[in-house]
Amino acid sequence: MDKKAKGGLSRRAVLAGAAAGVVAPVAVASAAGSSLAAAAGLTRQLTLYADYLPGTTRVGYGLEPGKPTIPGPLLEMYEGDTFEIELVNNTDQRLSIHPHGVLYDTKSDGSPFNDSFNNPGETKTYTWKTRAAYQAANGLWMPGSAGYWHYHDHAFGGDHGTVGLMKGLYGGLIVRKRGDLLPSKTFTVVFTEMWINHQTAPDTPVFEANLGQRVEFLCIGHGNLMHTFHLHAHRWADTRTGMLTSATDNAPVIDNKTLDPGNSFGFQVIAGDVVGPGAWMYHCHVQQHSDDGMSGVFLVRNADGGMPAGAQDAIDRFKGHHHGTAAAEPPTGPPPTVATDASAKTSMPGMADMPGMDMSGMDMTGHQH
Repeated sequence: MDKKAKGGLSRRAVLAGAAAGVVAPVAVASAAGSSLAAAAGLTRQLTLYADYLPGTTRVGYGLEPGKPTIPGPLLEMYEGDTFEIELVNNTDQRLSIHPHGVLYDTKSDGSPFNDSFNNPGETKTYTWKTRAAYQAANGLWMPGSAGYWHYHDHAFGGDHGTVGLMKGLYGGLIVRKRGDLLPSKTFTVVFTEMWINHQTAPDTPVFEANLGQRVEFLCIGHGNLMHTFHLHAHRWADTRTGMLTSATDNAPVIDNKTLDPGNSFGFQVIAGDVVGPGAWMYHCHVQQHSDDGMSGVFLVRNADGGMPAGAQDAIDRFKGHHHGTAAAEPPTGPPPTVATDASAKTSMPGMADMPGMDMSGMDMTGHQH
């Protein structure tokens, strides 16, 4: 049963991840655009459904039964808000939902470690809370919950949810400070293995905005590979929001940032600011990854929404470009396993031949998974 939020569930509170259940395209913001965040904390009740994507072995979260998306719906909160998420498992495997960056008890941990998961066909409620920065009794200031976060499965196919992640059980989570400027559009970009939102070029998302719109990128890393996120022609401050606070703010300004597994960050930019409209590439700057399909298009249209001169030609070239051999369909079986025979006792994958690395005292076989 899909419940409405106490006090109303705005379109900015929960944003659908993808139209066709494959990628997360442009996330539609409220009509207010760059308005200020709401002032009052709310308790929101929300139902998510975990389903197989039609005709595939991939799995995603969705706002309606039978309509999963990869990434899952973008969830937004303000510091002080609470989410009560009713998760319905419509698959034949156990699974869960585990958040980063917010507050929860062991019952809402979303991990088999704490016996927190949904069996096949089971419905379970997970509670996430947030708070603003506060001063502890010892006088120290403790951080609040604001940040660019994410959520994912932690139980499908194993105690760490590795198979669930590889199949698409993940999504974006943003916690805002009160008074934050809201973007007109938010784009969720997830790098997993050699995929962007579980696709490779030329089938990766084309994110669109009009010249001058404030847009937001939420970047998330999963899997086993290290990546970077680079956006052509746009720069942002390496701060919580990507914006400078004043003319004297000396925060580093960047256009490329490391995106490792489990990490997430976000930033806001003004689409086409100074550089103008056009088709701009985003991609992983590990060169082999980019060659093999980890790239996409950020289309900045004219201010009136029209197509800029030359942009369609650039997109056509991108669509027709050879992007290597990375598979567009994620693996359907379990992830690769590490050998457990005697030869594995003194080595870890990828480290056996590292000069100067003595692994002889590291017995990796005593911990069973």
